[in-house]
Amino acid sequence: MSSHVLSLLVEDKPGLLTRVAGLFARRGFNIESLAVGVTEVPGLSRITVVVDVEEQPLEQVTKQLNKLINVIKIVELEPSASVQREHMLVKVRADAANRTSVLEIVNLFRASVVDYAPDALVVEVTGDKGKVDALLRALEPFGIKEIAQSGLLAIGRGGKSITERVLRG
Repeated sequence: MSSHVLSLLVEDKPGLLTRVAGLFARRGFNIESLAVGVTEVPGLSRITVVVDVEEQPLEQVTKQLNKLINVIKIVELEPSASVQREHMLVKVRADAANRTSVLEIVNLFRASVVDYAPDALVVEVTGDKGKVDALLRALEPFGIKEIAQSGLLAIGRGGKSITERVLRG
C-alpha cells in the first residue's frame, strides 16, 4: 500500500465531513490524517485527507466522493508537485538540569517554545513529516509528556489554484 494525499474542495455544509470519512471507513481504509478549513472563497472548505491505500481502490473511492453533491473538486497532490506540512505541539520535560539541551534541539530544528513551566516546555514545530519525526526522536530522551498534532496540510505548487479551476469552469 502507499500513502496518497487528496485535496477536496467542498461546500461548507453540516454533515459533509461525516459522509466523506464514511466512504473511506466503509471500504476499510484507515485515514492517516484529516484536516479541514475554510478557503479563500466564502462558503467553500478544503479537506485534506491522507490515506494509505492501493491505486485501484482509491480510484473507486474518488469516483464515489465525486458523486456527493457538496463535493466540488478532488485533486491528488503528489509530493513533488505540492507543499506538504505538518504542525505539532510537544510538551517535553525540561527542568533546570536539561533545559539548555532541550532549547538547543528546539533551535536546531527551527521550532519555537510557546509555553514555559518550571518542569516542562511546550514546543511548536512545523515542517514535513521527516522534520517532525526527527524532532520527536531528538526530544524523546528528555521525556515527552504530551503531543498534539494537526492533520497534514497540502497545497499545489505554482500559480494555479484548485478554486480558480472550479470557479472558471
